[in-house]
Amino acid sequence: MYDKNMEKIAVVGGGAAGMACAVLLARAGHEVTILERGERLGRKLSASGNGQGNVTNMNMGEAHYFTDDAEKLSHILAPFGAAEAVAFLESMGGIFLPDARGRVYPASRQASAVTDLFRRELARLNVKICLGAQVNALAYDKKTPSFCVGWGEEQMRADAVVLAAGGKAAKNFGTDGSAYTLAEAFGHTVTPLSPALVQLRTDPAAVRGLKGVRVDALLTVEKKGAPAASFRGDVLFTESGVSGDAVFRASSFAEKGDVLRLDLLPDVPASRVSSVRGEGDLLCILHAALARHLARLSRENGKLLSVFVKNFPLEVTGTLGFDYAQVTRGGVPLKEVDDGLMSKLQQNLYFAGEILNVDGECGGYNLHWAFASAHAVSEALK
Repeated sequence: MYDKNMEKIAVVGGGAAGMACAVLLARAGHEVTILERGERLGRKLSASGNGQGNVTNMNMGEAHYFTDDAEKLSHILAPFGAAEAVAFLESMGGIFLPDARGRVYPASRQASAVTDLFRRELARLNVKICLGAQVNALAYDKKTPSFCVGWGEEQMRADAVVLAAGGKAAKNFGTDGSAYTLAEAFGHTVTPLSPALVQLRTDPAAVRGLKGVRVDALLTVEKKGAPAASFRGDVLFTESGVSGDAVFRASSFAEKGDVLRLDLLPDVPASRVSSVRGEGDLLCILHAALARHLARLSRENGKLLSVFVKNFPLEVTGTLGFDYAQVTRGGVPLKEVDDGLMSKLQQNLYFAGEILNVDGECGGYNLHWAFASAHAVSEALK
């Protein structure tokens, strides 16, 4: 366990998990330094929830996550649920409220304001912040004993290190996957990585002429002819496939070769559109571009137009990749850390956030993991 007489802690990464770790550790009396490769803290947090800051979800639980160790994840989430996350955030200021689906946002609906709360609290706690500090060297000196943390020509000594440098998704926010090498240097493995919460690709011909059309739909992911998961929400057609809230949620389940089946009128029974025969019958029912597209499909396939209104199929050919993904699936396995997220291979080396093999469904679950993992680390280091 961590020696409570050791107080100097380096937090590698200034995103949601890193800032939360630093706040909690500084409140506990530790001397904390954040090392952030970018030019400002919390860039990804400031863009979360479509810029509105979906920070957690009232329907919290391990069932909403993907990981290699669900039991350990459950132990970490148990003492830090949605109520605890809201209490932690409101301890820095602001008011956070759930919507009808349980998604929790700041009352201002400004994600950047959540980042500003963290920045203000970090300043109040006198946390040292080093920007433009991409850590490229991390070693443990048994003689001292302490870690030597290096970036550029700079270095520092730390009694404990928290790796909270993110995954591989959205490299425009400074998360390009390079931080995994710091963990691998201590013998840790990294599970296969893939983009999650991301736009899905289809055959471009299947969505031609629909770019920019948005529809409220019931989206069902079909695997080998059987329904696997369904989501109600926005579907936005793009040049290469589909995006939108329902698609991001479905992307956690959909793989290449699966079929997305869209019910374009989820509140209307099939019997009510059974008389639809031509494009003109869809006036005031579907977007004109979508009506034309489905009418063409009907002619080409010899099926009733009404069939496609309630069951518009799109085969998944892939995703838009890491550059457009919100989170990373995969990372350092939970099985390689203890319940306090300390490495089982190196004393006083901790992990928090997306660098671990934990990713959640769309709806505030990934930011909650950032805060819950930070809480686990801070409790272990108290």
